[in-house]
Amino acid sequence: MHDVEIGISTFGTLLRRWRETRRMSQLELGLEATVSARHISFIETGRSKPSREMIVSLANVLDLALRDRNEMLLSAGFAPIYRETSLNDPQMAQVRQALELILKRQEPFGAIVFDLHWNLIMANEGYCAIAALILDQENKITPYAIMSPPQINLIKLLFDPQGWRPFIVNWEEVAKIMLKRLYRQTLWEQDLAAQQLLETVLRYPGVSSKWREPNTNSSQELVIPLVLSLGDYQLSLFSTIASLGSPQDITLQELHIEAFHPANKETEEIVHSLITHS
Repeated sequence: MHDVEIGISTFGTLLRRWRETRRMSQLELGLEATVSARHISFIETGRSKPSREMIVSLANVLDLALRDRNEMLLSAGFAPIYRETSLNDPQMAQVRQALELILKRQEPFGAIVFDLHWNLIMANEGYCAIAALILDQENKITPYAIMSPPQINLIKLLFDPQGWRPFIVNWEEVAKIMLKRLYRQTLWEQDLAAQQLLETVLRYPGVSSKWREPNTNSSQELVIPLVLSLGDYQLSLFSTIASLGSPQDITLQELHIEAFHPANKETEEIVHSLITHS
């Protein structure tokens, strides 16, 4: 569970909370983890202390993120297994090079790297060229550089009337898609930072009060349509969001890559023109 102080909850309390979040009974969790429902009950009530191996097994069944697995281990008195390494660390040199290569392959079209809470980490020249037409000098982005805190938050930028919002023709459609992702993050991942971000953007002017009710029943969109109006130009794009394979580092697991693609030939030609003259 993100942003929760270790020590407030015992392992049993955390286990029960995650089990209920995943809508699993003690019997279902026990069957998946190959232990009895009675043993799960004993662990949740503190009558039985789990081994490190049992915690790892339960975390696998509950599909917990690496950060949450570390928290579970700490709450039971074990050292965390998974490290969290800054992208600026020398150990991450190859990772930075790989991310840059991925972004460069998307040129001249935009591509970005962002973290778990939608903070911009890195952007290619294609994205920076479009952003320069919209953002003020204070929010200027340097291509391929790791952004230093405080980073630009992409969700706030989408909802802020002073950000991207006035330039997005289908803003309501995009906003609903992103809200659905945020709601899933708060409900499925029990992410308090995501909950705070959600509450912040819902307070922006012009955001419908109807959007305060989560809509998580429909499937998550794999492709996000985006229509931008930039003066005399209108760009029809679609974006896809991907994550890294199966990283064993918290920082890497929480990174996502969004690539923007032209939806028609006209947009492709306009982007080429804008990048050439930027």
